[in-house]
Amino acid sequence: MKPFFITTAIDYTNGAPHIGHAYEKVLADVIARYQRLKGGEVFYLTGVDQHGQKVQQSAEKEGVAPQEFVDQVTAKFRALWTKLDVQYDGWAATTEPSHKACVQTLLQRLFDEGQLYKAKQSGYYSVRQEQFLTEKERGADGEFGPEWGEVVLVEEENYYFKLAEHKDWLLGLLSQRPELVMPNFRLAELTNAVNKLEGDLCISRPKSRLTWGIELPFDPHYVTYVWFDALVNYISFAPGYDAAAGADLAEFHKWWPALHVIGKDIMIPAHGVYWPIMLKAIGFSDADIPTLLVHGWWNSSGEKMSKSLGNVVDPDALADKYGAEAVRYYLVADIATGKDSDFSEERLVQRYNVDLANSIGNLLNRTLNMAWKYRAGKVVPGGPLQEATEYWRIRTNTLVNDYAQSFEIRQPNAALEAIIGFATNCNAAIEKGAPWKLAKEDDPVSQRSLDGILYTLAECLRIIAILLSPVLPKAARGIWDQLGVAGEFRLVDGEWGGLKDGHQLGQPVPLFPRIEIPVNPQNPVNPV
Repeated sequence: MKPFFITTAIDYTNGAPHIGHAYEKVLADVIARYQRLKGGEVFYLTGVDQHGQKVQQSAEKEGVAPQEFVDQVTAKFRALWTKLDVQYDGWAATTEPSHKACVQTLLQRLFDEGQLYKAKQSGYYSVRQEQFLTEKERGADGEFGPEWGEVVLVEEENYYFKLAEHKDWLLGLLSQRPELVMPNFRLAELTNAVNKLEGDLCISRPKSRLTWGIELPFDPHYVTYVWFDALVNYISFAPGYDAAAGADLAEFHKWWPALHVIGKDIMIPAHGVYWPIMLKAIGFSDADIPTLLVHGWWNSSGEKMSKSLGNVVDPDALADKYGAEAVRYYLVADIATGKDSDFSEERLVQRYNVDLANSIGNLLNRTLNMAWKYRAGKVVPGGPLQEATEYWRIRTNTLVNDYAQSFEIRQPNAALEAIIGFATNCNAAIEKGAPWKLAKEDDPVSQRSLDGILYTLAECLRIIAILLSPVLPKAARGIWDQLGVAGEFRLVDGEWGGLKDGHQLGQPVPLFPRIEIPVNPQNPVNPV
């Protein structure tokens, strides 16, 4: 199995993390944990983008040095990822000396090879997006939309990267390798954008306007613009990469190409156009162009969350209120990768209560209580019930296969749906089998049937815990602890029969206590 390298877009350190940041990091963490569950070697890289004009302006406004400002914001991001149990293997910070050296080495190489040139440009510049705008960005009324923020007329000399000359190559690559964009409905969107590609990419800013950036190695009067800084983190912090030695490195290629987990708003142009062309220009082969897993947005009442609308959700406060695993579960379960979803705190509580408390938690509690009441906490397979055992063996094999297929197409929400559906069937089996009635019967057949039901439920819970572990690592461990099972979670252990004859179960402890929302006495329909 080839080692698995997964990255997320690095977060811009000019504000607090929001629910979109949390979703992206948790999604990548869940995918990484699944790969480890399969037994693979995994490297998960995330981090922060610390340069740029907005950071410089914010630092000046607060009266602190830019590095001090970004360090403060970076600490908030890292603290949140710890709280949400996001376990990354590499941390990218674009102010790191090693990253600066990598960026400057690549820029010098491109300059020496004639891929960069200097030219004067006069045009409209978006301060918010830190980029020059073209006529294509104007609305039907001839004005630039509010998404661009303050737009000013600027005339200055800068360095440009020969982007347009790679247009046909990129179109051909997307045609030959459509799997480079997931979900596949994003491919047409990206292809259309490449077809419209005109002109080259401005990759510098004069120090007279921006000092907080990486200095161009061939011209000390300029710093590099965000894309030749931030995007390079994917290789500058990758295992084994050395820009000075080129990309032909054994350790690096052991991992590369990566899976980039990004939001749909930065697929075009940054990750879908600029980045593959940049890689080609510095010598990467077609086979080394990374795959983009493009996720949608968490909206509020159908609108994108924004500070100006006052509808941004703070994931830090959400985790404090409901717990990290409740947040992780909701973020993964309630959105199909690639599509948008409306955030709802009520929906978070509902999913937790229905899926986790009522379904899995109830199954665990009932199983253990009955096992202790009727068999002193010990389970045996129930030998004569071969037909029933075969039925559940087939059901669990189907579950594991469906689960794995969902993860392979990067749809962990579908994997969770399969788990919850299976747990619901297990609860239904309790009602149908009525162990409490069998326990009252003295005949051997009834007693062996009781053994079979209790073993089946415990074994199903063992497998459920394995499959839940990428999304709910602590809760999955809690299930195993109560079942009296030790060891590491491995997908291969999802086969039927892991609990041995006479296995001793642990004591039941409520794992998913229901979340009770106070009722608003003025309006009982809506919670407080």
